[in-house]
Formats: sequence, structure tokens, C-alpha cells
Amino acid sequence: MQRRAFVAGSGIAGILAAGTAPAIVQAQSTLRWRLASSFPKSLDALYGTSDVFARKVADMTGGKFQISVHAAGELVPPFGVVDAVQNATVEMAHTAPYYFFGKDDTFAIGCAIPFGLNSRQMTAWMVEGNGMKLMRAFYAQYNIVNLPGGNTGAQMGGWYRKPIKSLADVKGMKIRISGFAGKIIERMGGVPQSLPGGEIYQALEKGAIDAAEWTSPYDDQKLGLQRVAPFYHYPGWWEGGPQLDFYINAKAWESLTPEYRAILESAAASSHIYMQARYDAYNPAALRQLVASGTKLVGMPKDVMDAAFHHTMDVCNELSAKNPEWKKVYSDYSAFRKEQNTWFRFCEAGFDHYMQSAAL
Repeated sequence: MQRRAFVAGSGIAGILAAGTAPAIVQAQSTLRWRLASSFPKSLDALYGTSDVFARKVADMTGGKFQISVHAAGELVPPFGVVDAVQNATVEMAHTAPYYFFGKDDTFAIGCAIPFGLNSRQMTAWMVEGNGMKLMRAFYAQYNIVNLPGGNTGAQMGGWYRKPIKSLADVKGMKIRISGFAGKIIERMGGVPQSLPGGEIYQALEKGAIDAAEWTSPYDDQKLGLQRVAPFYHYPGWWEGGPQLDFYINAKAWESLTPEYRAILESAAASSHIYMQARYDAYNPAALRQLVASGTKLVGMPKDVMDAAFHHTMDVCNELSAKNPEWKKVYSDYSAFRKEQNTWFRFCEAGFDHYMQSAAL
């Protein structure tokens, strides 16, 4: 979100926390919204971020603004939330924008594209760069107002029945992966498969697929995939910093007072921090437990990374040539990415490299 939004939201939050809510908030009649999540309740970091958001809004309005959170499938299917918000079936949703690349590839830029921004860089692009302005203009076509709603950080590269030792091993491999990344896998000779999380274990166990990507150790461990696919590759080059969003119906947003809009912005900012913090706090222990149970960690071979990178750049350029919406957003995104990596390669990467190799 834009810097002004963060500042405005934080100001409201401080006033309300002090117990002196503005009179206009106190005077509001109770407002009730419904939020449709794309995630099941079992994924407490993903689904739980919506709960954090709803509680913050209720707390900051003295209970005057109530948002009920509904898990995937309760109100609408997990991949039906854009249509539901666009058509005002629900007031808002919480989802991963790249799920909807089938509507327009530009959705993916609002979440993650292969070899894209990491989580800090993505937040920087949204807050201090042109990200919020560009994505707001794009989402307006769908009657949606967006607020950043979390980031998982860089994800793992998935679970494999047999390890990938070279690019040749990707050819013919059936992997549960979808969206933009599926296009790249296809160009590398793989066979992308689209499966909901609840069907991955059985598909791997029966050999219907050879591999599957999900998220990170904290979530992956819950699926038990280590029991049927022992090789755990890293990194997930297709998800260096996937951002989730709160989608709000444009008319519902416009009906709010400026104070209530600031409260939603503040609650979203808090939720955005929560998700990243939860994954960063719990992934280390989950990874240790997985390795202790027999999981074998395997780095992606360089020829696989190089091929994926070059195919990604080709696809991005092809989209720029045929999709004006993509070109408008990606041109700014890619320029920002270049500047960020020029900086991160020095202090950030240098510090991280030393600390991760030090005998702590």
C-alpha cells in the first residue's frame, strides 16, 4: 500500500489503542461484512491472516465493524473469490492474486512471478514504488480495491519422488504446479498438473504425479508429503516473495467513511507483517523436524535454474508484446527489480552469506 496509507492507518491505530476513538467512529452503526478466503482453516498462517485482519478491524472500531471470515468453499470456491468480490456476492476476499492469471497474466505480478521480487522488495515496490498505483488501476477493471495482505517469503521448490540431478530429469516429469510457473515448466519439457492441496498426497503416493510444490516447511509438513516423496528441493524459483492481497468490492470501499478506510488499511498492514513473521518464526523448526524424519534436502541444479530463468525472461517479453496491461505493470516492476538487486547483492547478500556460513 502507499506510504500515506500506512501512515494514516498507523495514526488511527494509535488513537484507538489509546482509547480515544474519533467521534465519527463511535457514532457509526454496526457494519457487517463477509470475507471469503481462498484457504482452508488448517493453514493457520494463510487463513489465519484473515482472522488477524478481522480482529484488528473490530478492535479499532470498538466492535462497530464486524468482518466474518469464511474458509475456502464455505461461501464460494477457493478460486471463485475474484468473481464473488467483483459481483458483490461478498464484500471482500483474501487470496493469492496469481491464482487468477487465467483471467489476465497481470494478476500474477501482484503476487509472484518466477525470478521476481523477494518479500522485502515486493513490499518496497508496493509502498514506495509504483506498485500500488499500477495494481490499483489494473484491479479497477474488476471492481476491486486491493490492500497487501501478507507474504510467505521465498518458498521451497517442492517434493520429488526422485531427485532432479540435471535439466534432463525435468523432461516428462509430472509436477503439481500451476499458474505462471506451469508455463515455464512446460517449456522445460515438464508436465504441469493443477491439483488442490487435499489431493496431492494421494496423487504422489499412487504415482499419478512425480512431484508437487506447495509452500514452505511449516505448511508442507502438515500435508505429510515427506512420506511419499522424500526429496525436498530448494529454492522455489517461481515464488521468491509471493504477496497475498485483500480484495475489496469497489462500491463497498467507496461507501466507507475515510476513518473506516484508514482502519482497514492499518489492519491490512498489521496482517501483512503477521504472515511473514509467522512463516519466518516457524519454518526453521519444521525444516529440522522434516530432516530428522528422513527428508533429503536437495538444491536445484544450476542448469535447471538457468533454463528456468531464460524461459521466464522469454515469456515475460512475449507477454509484453501482446498484453498492454502486462507491459504497463511489468515494465515498472522489472526496472524496480533491477535496481533492488543491484543494492541487495552488496550489503544484504554479503551479510546474509557470512551469517549463514558462520559457526553460530
